[in-house]
Amino acid sequence: MASNSAPPALSEALPPEHLAPGPLTSNPHIDNIPAAALEAGDNTETDDGYSSSGDAASSTTSLSSSIKAHVWENGRRYNKFREGQYALPNDEGEQNREDMKHEMTLMLCNGALHFAPIGENPQHIVDLGTGTGIWALDMADKYPSALVEGIDLSPIQPVWVAPNAKFIIDDVEDPWTHPPDHFDLVHFRVLVAHMKNIPTLFEQSFRHIKPGGWIEIQDHENIPYCDDGSMPSNYAPKQMFLMASEALAAIGKDATAILTADEKLLATGFTNITHRVFKLPVGPWAKDKQQKLLGLFWRTAILDGLQGIAMGTFGRMKKWSPEEIEVYLVDVRKALLDPSIHTYWPYHIITAQKPSN
Repeated sequence: MASNSAPPALSEALPPEHLAPGPLTSNPHIDNIPAAALEAGDNTETDDGYSSSGDAASSTTSLSSSIKAHVWENGRRYNKFREGQYALPNDEGEQNREDMKHEMTLMLCNGALHFAPIGENPQHIVDLGTGTGIWALDMADKYPSALVEGIDLSPIQPVWVAPNAKFIIDDVEDPWTHPPDHFDLVHFRVLVAHMKNIPTLFEQSFRHIKPGGWIEIQDHENIPYCDDGSMPSNYAPKQMFLMASEALAAIGKDATAILTADEKLLATGFTNITHRVFKLPVGPWAKDKQQKLLGLFWRTAILDGLQGIAMGTFGRMKKWSPEEIEVYLVDVRKALLDPSIHTYWPYHIITAQKPSN
């Protein structure tokens, strides 16, 4: 049976089109490094072999049976611990998508796992919202001197890991049990939009980072941009993600949180703040070969995530049926595969240091 809140028509007007990512702060205490321009190719190269189906198949707590439990909704699996707090599924399809995004991010950053200058022999690193744990495991391999801990709501990390890697199932917005002045690096990627109290999270991070230690935040904006005017005003993916942002806002989450994270870090007491911005093209429209491959990665990640995103926002919060969601996603997928539309998503990396004194 159809719900009472049916999807809006794609022809409905959208807010004015953004031609560039949200403006970086002009604060003199923050070092801004803007994204380089993307140049479009001639659209003669195909992306055969890279297509996606578009379908996606509190104290610190040990891995007890209750924490290991999951919940199923509309054929997708979600975390049982703190159920409903995270909008996306945690099943195998989503795990594969997250691992692909990790490789894509390494390519975007020319192989760098991080930008914070933590030295050659850090001792303690924590990855908040670690997901499959792939970043934490790579960091454990790179820094054998460090104990690298990954924290997440979902118990989806490998069981057999390096001796200097550890995974904890917990809510990062709860009080931390680590001692103060402990971590060389607190890292989180694609997490701030899922947090309800970002200032408190930053304050906890500040308290538990060593004097002279670092925090690093990596996150993309949740809306497409276009620099050459090829994105139509009724672009279906933009409409979808604006609506998803509204659904998240209804439960106290801010999909634009990355845009103000640097100012919040400064207000917390962090210094030496650097805000880098990159551009992730959607599809293989860019002229540069590496940007073309990045575009294939990112479009696949978006296509494979559409169902999970829609189920977790429109399904849970707007009460759309799975059938309504699938009908709605037809035009979204079609627009994402249109080679004449040259969109990208800004990807932000912010590093900041706790003062040594």
